[in-house]
Amino acid sequence: MMERIPFALTGYLDTEAVPGDAVGTASWRLISSPADCEAQEEAVIPCTTSRPDLAHLLLTECQPSDLLRVTGHLALPDTADGRIRLDVDTVDVMWEAPAQEQPFEGSVDDHRDRDRAIQALAEALAGLAYEPATGEQPDIRINIGPVGINELDVAHCHSLDVTTANTHKLADAVDAMLATLNSLPPQTGISLDPLTIAELTDYFDELDLTELTRDVLDVTRPEDRLAVTRALDDVFGDIPVTGIDDSDQ
Repeated sequence: MMERIPFALTGYLDTEAVPGDAVGTASWRLISSPADCEAQEEAVIPCTTSRPDLAHLLLTECQPSDLLRVTGHLALPDTADGRIRLDVDTVDVMWEAPAQEQPFEGSVDDHRDRDRAIQALAEALAGLAYEPATGEQPDIRINIGPVGINELDVAHCHSLDVTTANTHKLADAVDAMLATLNSLPPQTGISLDPLTIAELTDYFDELDLTELTRDVLDVTRPEDRLAVTRALDDVFGDIPVTGIDDSDQ
């Protein structure tokens, strides 16, 4: 007899859902890919439902690479050779993948640059996940992914949960950036005024890298401190950080 555990999962539809053995049922697989995980750490979770409305949704409206949020009961086998599965009670489509028959217009080299840009944006937005000063919890989800997605592009999709306060800050920052770009005179390339360059140089010269690193680590989850420290070292050089042994950096 299997143990049933209440469970919620957000993941990408691996392949098209297929009808189950009984009428009004369906089976499918979700790819669970937590942020910053390696490809080998992804999990493929078998799912099934006996609700006709959900089976109809999965069989007729969902396509591979759709981002789904499902809830139900995780059935754990009582033997080592048994199969795990998620018996689903609810399905929410968080993001619909573009139709796969629409080809992406670009070269392979463009894909590499695109993927780097997506990764950089995801890493930048990851810092907006929570508000340490107020303890506010995330309540807005931002999904990032390439246009013309197919099964091979799932690894380049990110789902980030951010707080309302930080979303306002992000919107203000984007507005300020666009206002700056729109104020620049028309030209073939965007260049900065010499005065702006001097101001930026003075600003960065005054930065205390040790203090900056400490502030960043103060709001970093313990399990991510080593990776963040290495990333900061790659940008600024070897910065001594209290609490991180040099052999770990």
